[in-house]
Amino acid sequence: MKLKVVCAALALWSAGAAAHVNAPPLKNPAILNIGFVCRWQTSCIRKQENAMVHSLKYVEKYDPPAWKIQLCNRNASRNNTRVDWVGFSNCVRNPTLRPPPRVMRKRRR
Repeated sequence: MKLKVVCAALALWSAGAAAHVNAPPLKNPAILNIGFVCRWQTSCIRKQENAMVHSLKYVEKYDPPAWKIQLCNRNASRNNTRVDWVGFSNCVRNPTLRPPPRVMRKRRR
């Protein structure tokens, strides 16, 4: 009898722990956005989190120009609020990027 109770308790405890690990991170909007981009696939989430950390460290250390950050944000955006961090990291580290040409506006007379 005691063995059945212990087994049942262990099964409930492990199921509760597994549910807690896979629960969506509702209090962290960055991780929540990554989860939506990756459709909650753990390998994709891990890649996105690593790319986010590395790209933010790169931006802090090397301070790239604002035009490059804006360009990479536009290139890596998904549905206006989602960011593909792997794409952003690759873009911000790309040494061949050049500033976009200035747009000449016609003046009204």
